[in-house]
Amino acid sequence: MSEESPFYDAVNGILQARWAKNNTPLHCLAHSLNPRYYSDAWLIVDSKRMAPHRDGEISNESTKCFRRLFPNDDEHNKVLDEYAKFSLKSSPFEDLACLTLMGIMEPKNWWANFGAQTPFLHTVAFKLLGQPTSSSCAERNWSTYAFIQSLRRNKLTTSSAEDLVYVHNNLRLLSRNPNDDVNMWDVGGDAFDSMENVGFLEVADLSLDEPEFENDLIIDI
Repeated sequence: MSEESPFYDAVNGILQARWAKNNTPLHCLAHSLNPRYYSDAWLIVDSKRMAPHRDGEISNESTKCFRRLFPNDDEHNKVLDEYAKFSLKSSPFEDLACLTLMGIMEPKNWWANFGAQTPFLHTVAFKLLGQPTSSSCAERNWSTYAFIQSLRRNKLTTSSAEDLVYVHNNLRLLSRNPNDDVNMWDVGGDAFDSMENVGFLEVADLSLDEPEFENDLIIDI
């Protein structure tokens, strides 16, 4: 007789909650429109794998989503016909390059190259597959907000805080490519063409974490 494990219950609860969160009609439709999951290269890895249109649960949820997105009967019938052609790899998706790149190319790029003849499905695929798959970007912004607008700087207006978060995030992006031309500060207008002889700007630390800047922002209550 196996003993109950609190650790197992905790992990299983997390997995169940995550599955329930992502198991929605919209998530299922996005899964169904990812060409990778129809490619032979992906399917042959595990005999238990199946294309989304053969999975009863995913197919049922995707159908619900199609009905919500296309309430007009004529458009609904057209998008279902387009999805059938896509999932069955029939014309216009039977080209050798189209089939070969299913498991290699980024899903959105694949649809850009091969989805023009199925306009309804093409539009939906672009909207769904172009969405971020993680909330880390939003959470990173919240952390930046917490750094900028704290109890010591609670008199900053909303617009000022948003501007500082925008600048902070862009400075972070610029600092990742120190040798890229986009990293140059436009200090000379249209005539600017190099960072040579610009003094301290050449070695400026692209960060808001500076004591002088911190002192300027602090407003005594």
